[in-house]
Amino acid sequence: MSEKKLYRSSFILLTLLFFLWGFITVLVDSLIPRLRELFTLSYFQAGLVQFAFFGAYFLLSIPASYILSKIGYKKGIIFGLLTMALGCLLFYPAASYRVFGIFMLAYFILAGGMTILQVAANPFVAVLGSEEGASSRLNLSQAFNSLGTAIAPAVGALFILSDTIKSKDEIASLTGIVKDSYLISEASAVQKPFLGLALFIILIAGIFLFAKLPKMISEEHTGTYAEAFNNKNLMFGVLGIFFYVGAEVAIGSYLVNYFLDMNLVDVIKENSFMKSIAEGILNSGITEKDSKAIVGVFVTFYWSGAMIGRFAGAYLTKIIRPGKVLGLFATISMALIFISISTTGLISMWSILAVGLFNSIMFPTIFTLAIEGIGDLKPKASGLLCMAIVGGAIVPPFYGLLTDNVGFKSALLFIVICYGYILWYGYKNSKNKLQNV
Repeated sequence: MSEKKLYRSSFILLTLLFFLWGFITVLVDSLIPRLRELFTLSYFQAGLVQFAFFGAYFLLSIPASYILSKIGYKKGIIFGLLTMALGCLLFYPAASYRVFGIFMLAYFILAGGMTILQVAANPFVAVLGSEEGASSRLNLSQAFNSLGTAIAPAVGALFILSDTIKSKDEIASLTGIVKDSYLISEASAVQKPFLGLALFIILIAGIFLFAKLPKMISEEHTGTYAEAFNNKNLMFGVLGIFFYVGAEVAIGSYLVNYFLDMNLVDVIKENSFMKSIAEGILNSGITEKDSKAIVGVFVTFYWSGAMIGRFAGAYLTKIIRPGKVLGLFATISMALIFISISTTGLISMWSILAVGLFNSIMFPTIFTLAIEGIGDLKPKASGLLCMAIVGGAIVPPFYGLLTDNVGFKSALLFIVICYGYILWYGYKNSKNKLQNV
């Protein structure tokens, strides 16, 4: 097989991984309503699900990079996939015995496997061709990650949330046998999708086992963390990932509350176009839904914008220096936030939703700019960059604290600062060569 064909087939397989972990990340969100009743959880305990996800990235990214430097990308990917499959299989006893600790362990293991894939797949895609084409390739792969996140809610609604979920009080009112029967059916609703997912992941691991992938790591020298920490551009990139993920998650997490704070429900009801959008997505009249559901449907546009933007970004970073594209997108994001801060009503709503579109290219572009020219340090650099995803667990609470004290609009100035750093990092790297894929 020629090198070009080998790189192309490897790129397709790796892009499948991007789709897979995007799909699973959002699919688990569908579990939270089930978990609250299955384990009779408080909202705080349910929130620990996301903490386990980001905690895995923080705790396991560097160990994952160490594993990759010892066994290579291919074996590392297979190990990551099998770790994910083990996490999915543990959902079965967690649901059967209704022990929240087992579920948390299962999700942490699942997220740990995804961490290994992130650490392996991002730099692997970046080196499947010319270094100048790295941002374009990674943006394209990340676009399929966003496709997975877009499809997962529908799958979750169909297979996990397809029947009526009883409230805690309704469950308590059931008689012994009826209650046991209901909880068994609830456990089954969790178990079946994840058993199927485990089998699918094992199948993909089998494909990678027999697939021919190019060797990407020198066995003689894989670099040290001291070298990685001494690379200023890499460490600036680590901060860039931290602020990007933190800003994106902070905005997305508080959009519903932000819209309610601006009293947008009445605005939506009075606008025929907006009302038709809400009714179309909800598949019912908006008068039948509560306020959170009415404004919540528009959050879809924020997250789906990332998918559209990444497909566009794969082309833009091919013809324009990636650093310039990054700086431009960060500038537009800042401008949109300022518009949202200084306006009200639908203009304020759509301007903040549009930030999702310009978030799109930030992760893959920062990632490839950070690892450019560092050779066999890539596994360790990838570990540090993926560890920075913990920004999604740190920035949102800080933004929430600011909101409690100064209000939503003033707190958004902190998010502007996050994008300001990304603008600086893009400008710093704007003289990099044009893509030549």
